[in-house]
Amino acid sequence: MTDTLLDDDPKAADVAAYLKRHPEFLGQYPELARQLTVPREQGAVASLASYQLQHLREKNAELERRLAELAAIAADNEKLMQRVHELNVTMLRAATPADAARGVIERLVEDFHVAPVRLLLFGHRLDLPPADWLVVLPDGRGSLPEFADFLAHHEPIAGRLTPERLQRLFGERAGEVHSAAVMPLDELGLLALGSTDPDHFQPGMGTLFLKMIAATVTAALVRAEDGA
Repeated sequence: MTDTLLDDDPKAADVAAYLKRHPEFLGQYPELARQLTVPREQGAVASLASYQLQHLREKNAELERRLAELAAIAADNEKLMQRVHELNVTMLRAATPADAARGVIERLVEDFHVAPVRLLLFGHRLDLPPADWLVVLPDGRGSLPEFADFLAHHEPIAGRLTPERLQRLFGERAGEVHSAAVMPLDELGLLALGSTDPDHFQPGMGTLFLKMIAATVTAALVRAEDGA
């Protein structure tokens, strides 16, 4: 078919194909554009201009919705960054391993709204006083067979953990935890955050802030240990 419609009664498909190749056509024949009608979802008809206007409004509404979502995410990230900064300040002020560990737990519970929190340390390197959030593992990594693959990759994990993993991390409070995040602290141990909300920690969530928290805690514990 050529770009000229010669048939007295062209097929609808031919007309549609022609208009697709010549989107400026209706601009050259404004009277025709005003006479065209377009079906609506409810069955009524509207002019082409009205239909296009409605389409643009719907697209704008969708863009506004997405922009609002991005703005909300940005605001949440800003708040989270502020909490991480305050955690950094607390760690810098810690003079002893006990101060550093206690400061970590307090900040996480108060500012990040997580509970229970567990600090699992390999061996007795830091010689911390007993606490309900502290778990000392004299046998080191060998005490955590449930986390062998996790320890091999050195990456945080988040989401709903198996009952065995929850029990190993949170002990008698495992039943309260419906989602969790676990961060490796290099050779020191693990930091585990629990939540009663099953959607608080999700597998698809970004791990950047978890890595930042883990790095801060690790550095603070090592520095406090060296200065003790």
